[in-house]
Amino acid sequence: MMHSFHLALLPPALTLRTLRRRPRAAGLRHAECLALMRLGSPALSVERMQLRRLAMFAEWDDESALERFLADDDLGRQLDDGWHVRLQYLRRYGEVAALAGLPVQAGRWDPQEPIVAVTLARLKALELPRFLKWGRPVERSVAGHPGTTFATAAVRPPHTFSTFTIWRSVREMTDMVHGRSAVPQAHTHTVAMAEQHRRDFHHESTFMRFRPLSEHGTWEGHTLLP
Repeated sequence: MMHSFHLALLPPALTLRTLRRRPRAAGLRHAECLALMRLGSPALSVERMQLRRLAMFAEWDDESALERFLADDDLGRQLDDGWHVRLQYLRRYGEVAALAGLPVQAGRWDPQEPIVAVTLARLKALELPRFLKWGRPVERSVAGHPGTTFATAAVRPPHTFSTFTIWRSVREMTDMVHGRSAVPQAHTHTVAMAEQHRRDFHHESTFMRFRPLSEHGTWEGHTLLP
């Protein structure tokens, strides 16, 4: 098993079609296709759903299945023109039904090694105002954090939300999670998590850690791994 995360520029009509009907391919266990959004952007803004920018998080039988998809599938070839990272799964907190086969932990890590964090959540519609109130300060904090080399979020209506962050080290990521970073408003994540535990924003959610294995292509003219 392996995972991948993809970013690509697509015509809006193709993005909409992909959001409505996720890809199917031999060896593809599950895919989440979402429209990119800018972290910390206003709640009512075109930045919250960018239909020309598609993100896909996927779980595969193996690397060969991913390579066949990129070579032979119509959407796969579009994604192959963008950027993606291949990932080794390490750890999760929480669970979503679509990825229920993942063990809680599947490996160990060095505190100084780079790490990729992916969150996936199904939001409760009535909790959206609370989610925005407590979540947007965290978005802004992560987007400007010196420990990240890249941070973004993505959505698929009506209720799927994801974040994708590349950290220079595991330690910098965990310091942010626990409010120990030497950055302005470092407490925002711990405050938001306390509010989440008080009354869950989501039907289901998971926070996953991955080791980046290899990077392919560029995004906006740049590679993204540290």
